[in-house]
Amino acid sequence: MKKIKSIVFVLGILTFSLSSCSGSGVSAGGQITEVAVITVTGSGQVYVVPDMGYIDIGVRSQGATVIEAIAINNEQANAIQAALVEQGIEVEDVQTSNFNVYQQTDYDYQGSPTGTYYSVENTVYVTVRQLENLGKVLDAVARSGANNIYGVNFDVQDKSEAQSSARKLAIQSAQAQAQELAQAAGVELGDLISIISPSISTTPFYGYGMGGGGGMMETVPISSGQMPIDAQVEMTFAIK
Repeated sequence: MKKIKSIVFVLGILTFSLSSCSGSGVSAGGQITEVAVITVTGSGQVYVVPDMGYIDIGVRSQGATVIEAIAINNEQANAIQAALVEQGIEVEDVQTSNFNVYQQTDYDYQGSPTGTYYSVENTVYVTVRQLENLGKVLDAVARSGANNIYGVNFDVQDKSEAQSSARKLAIQSAQAQAQELAQAAGVELGDLISIISPSISTTPFYGYGMGGGGGMMETVPISSGQMPIDAQVEMTFAIK
């Protein structure tokens, strides 16, 4: 069961009108009549504890020729792949995200070329579905030859419960704003005319990255913290 902390925001765009054209109705005679309305935007936010992570793992190799550089890189990449499998990462959770081959030239202090070599970069995007194993995965791939690890992003596999809670909080926030405005203006709040839920957003939680080669002496410590899930609703009420 995920831990969820609820926060209600009473912020948003408030529009109050006693003689607006925002709403309309039809009279007994068939004529269109204008309806005074109050339109508010409510926000809701909940915090969830991440249970999965994403990492970009790369290996950069060099060689005198393109063929040599690719061969070295393939050997290192295969070792990383084997390390991921040993850590329980499924093959479908490993996706190549970047592969580059480029020529590099060294120069002396006078600007004259002293040598040319080739570099190969191969990066894979890895999904770690057991977040408690993320530290071990990072340690294993570093020991197997990964010399570039770009950022750790955290996520939640099932956001449906948190999204539902955020929507409910957003509706409560909008209703409270509308009632407060009506009371302040000395009018009575009428029926709900419309409700729009534009989006539910999850703010990504980014960890850290590391570069350079060499194995680690101990398992990498990972702290996932919490991540917010936000929802907004726009509600329009008639004024009696």
